[in-house]
Amino acid sequence: MKIKTVQQILPPPPSHMVGDGFRVHNFFPGGYNMGHDRMSPFILLDYNAKMEFSPRDIPRGVGVHPHRGFETVTFAYHGKVAHHDSRGNRGVIGEGDIQWMTAAAGILHKEYHELEYSKRGGPFQMVQLWINLPAKYKMTEPGYQAIVNRMIPKYEIPDNGGTVEVVAGEYEGIKGIARTFSPMNIYSIRMNESAYLNMSLPTDYNTGILVIEGNVRVNEQDDAPADHFILFRNDGEEFGLYTSSGCVLLLLSGEPIREPVVAYGPFVMNTKEEILQAYQDVNTGKFGKLED
Repeated sequence: MKIKTVQQILPPPPSHMVGDGFRVHNFFPGGYNMGHDRMSPFILLDYNAKMEFSPRDIPRGVGVHPHRGFETVTFAYHGKVAHHDSRGNRGVIGEGDIQWMTAAAGILHKEYHELEYSKRGGPFQMVQLWINLPAKYKMTEPGYQAIVNRMIPKYEIPDNGGTVEVVAGEYEGIKGIARTFSPMNIYSIRMNESAYLNMSLPTDYNTGILVIEGNVRVNEQDDAPADHFILFRNDGEEFGLYTSSGCVLLLLSGEPIREPVVAYGPFVMNTKEEILQAYQDVNTGKFGKLED
């Protein structure tokens, strides 16, 4: 097998606020001008690096807003986030949990710090990922997957090396829990001190790793510290991960969706006409109702 090599190790871009509850570093598409193709099917990665929020009676967050044409996936590392949407779905995620919302034909939702977390404050660390939908699925029914950590299939790294949580795809014969609309592998990896892990992923899959905590060495030569993103070339299949002190990683690898992408605001479609139709449909109430 040929080695999959590192193209770049990217430090966190300047942060910006999403609503008043999420201070994020946007690694792509805008942070490093990757566009929507370089990490397809993943089209946006917002990372709320670990920070402290002060106590507050009125939860911070993002008010009601629409989406169409893609999926939003939120990973919780510290803190708690509440979700409500116009399809009647609601839930709270805490450390290790995931909210997977398929906007598809159209949905309204809001995301806030969970009330009790907001009242006491504390550390907060989240990732929100946008996953594009192939054209044939963009107008399917919206959906929602509430993924509690204990539900996620796990691979135990030998010699007490840690765990690989198989969120999507497959690893070492263990199939992920999430339903996806195109082929992809998403792993939440926790490696203990002096652990080694081998990965084998298709050459043409766009692949990257966000270092959530600690540090990791790739292929015995490229070192990446916390809050950095490792972007791989599409030049091979296998690579190795080693950590001296332990680390937490989010690995993303997926088959590119080779279709036109027209993204504007909260919509990701294939043509400008579809974007205009999305705005018209929101304005005429076709995305349902949700109170702020």
